[in-house]
Amino acid sequence: MSFAQGAILLLVLLSLLITAWSAHKPQSTAQFYTAGRHISGWQNGFALAGDYLSAAAFLGAAGMVVSQGYDSLIYAVGTLAGWPLLLLLLAEKLRERGCFTVADVLAQRFPEPSVRIMSACSSLLIVVCYLVVQMVGAGKLIELMFGVPYLEAVLSLGVLMLVYVALGGMLATTWMQIIKAGLMLGCGLTLAFGVLAQSDFSLATLMARTVATYPSGGAVLQPSKAMSNPWEVISLGMGLVLGLLGLPHVLMRFFTVTDARAARISACWATGIIALFFTLNVIIGAGAIVLVSKNPLFLDLHGKLLGGGNMAALHLALAIGGSRFQGIVAAVVFASILAVVAGLAMAGASTLSHDLYTNVLKRGRVGESQELNVSRLAILVLALCAIFLSTLFQQQNIAVLLGLAFSIAASGPFPVLLLTLFWPGLTARGAVAGGVMGLAGATLMIILGPAVWVAVLGHAHPLFPLANPALCSVSLAFFSAWAVSRFTS
Repeated sequence: MSFAQGAILLLVLLSLLITAWSAHKPQSTAQFYTAGRHISGWQNGFALAGDYLSAAAFLGAAGMVVSQGYDSLIYAVGTLAGWPLLLLLLAEKLRERGCFTVADVLAQRFPEPSVRIMSACSSLLIVVCYLVVQMVGAGKLIELMFGVPYLEAVLSLGVLMLVYVALGGMLATTWMQIIKAGLMLGCGLTLAFGVLAQSDFSLATLMARTVATYPSGGAVLQPSKAMSNPWEVISLGMGLVLGLLGLPHVLMRFFTVTDARAARISACWATGIIALFFTLNVIIGAGAIVLVSKNPLFLDLHGKLLGGGNMAALHLALAIGGSRFQGIVAAVVFASILAVVAGLAMAGASTLSHDLYTNVLKRGRVGESQELNVSRLAILVLALCAIFLSTLFQQQNIAVLLGLAFSIAASGPFPVLLLTLFWPGLTARGAVAGGVMGLAGATLMIILGPAVWVAVLGHAHPLFPLANPALCSVSLAFFSAWAVSRFTS
């Protein structure tokens, strides 16, 4: 057994011990969905950061610096900018309502089943898209580290997800996120320290070496031609910023804290942690350009990085700290995927059991024990669905699914939630219209845009010009909600 395999198994064992500890707590719907609302502000801040910082934020961000240079900063800044908005607009108001899901928040004002169904459907679509992305990444990592077939890899991940969430509920999921966030932050700090040590702890020296090594020279510090269209940049920024405010597995974290003040504190903690991590990613990406991108040890016969651009951070770990440090980083990446999968499964299970089964199908006439049993069955359904879809998409461009998840989150849940909390003129029909038009519009625009119509289907020109449709789909959602509300008031 290699050091990396042992590190991964050790983290899996630790997560199973956390699950066993959580399973001994008294089980109720409040305990299962919200950890009894006993999570403190700083704990929830780390858990929020853990929920949001997936493997893509670590491996993908460093790889993006290597391949796209300055453009990666646009993604980092756009993503980070959503957190202050989340703090100002939603954090306290969500906790004050004392709900289990986002659909509960809408249902407090609009008890009509159609509103809850619309919210549940958009949440499920986001969760499934996100879940497939994480499962594909984890499957490829397990396949690489343990040499097992891809199907066995995703099956093992599905079983772990089922055990963690079904037995441990939100409490186990929260502590997994806290530990994962701490581990990722530790790895990021160590990698950044190692990169700076190679440049005499001088950022100026590091940047000079980065410019000298980058194929396009000084272009690494300038926006690329892909960012020359201002509408594309604005739409991308809207999708990144507003998409965060509609992610169900992030929003439901504000239901777990003790009070509104703790919700505000947790958002501040998460913002600081994520800002620090994205800053470290810039240093890590620059180090990967200098130490990895031209090193024959990490290149194939065609001069490309072994394993693709997403492996830049792992190669950098080997260059800085040897095989043992690379094994630790690989284990932390796996733990990151595992924790995010657990959070997504928790959000999906609560949507299926609490929103659709309990409050739509049974109209609230369900006991706590029965709802908990349905929640565990829902986790099994989600696991099977994610395993099946991840086998179909293992060779496809999963970035399309991630883009679709953010676009739907920005266009469907966010406009309806914002208008429900702040606009008295919104009606139930307006809420449904805004959610449906935002969801359908974002999906259709991505299919007709460059990411699918050209890159996947092979057509010469896209029918919709923007790669990220948020500018149009978010506007469509707000306009639909306003127009229908005015005519149905």
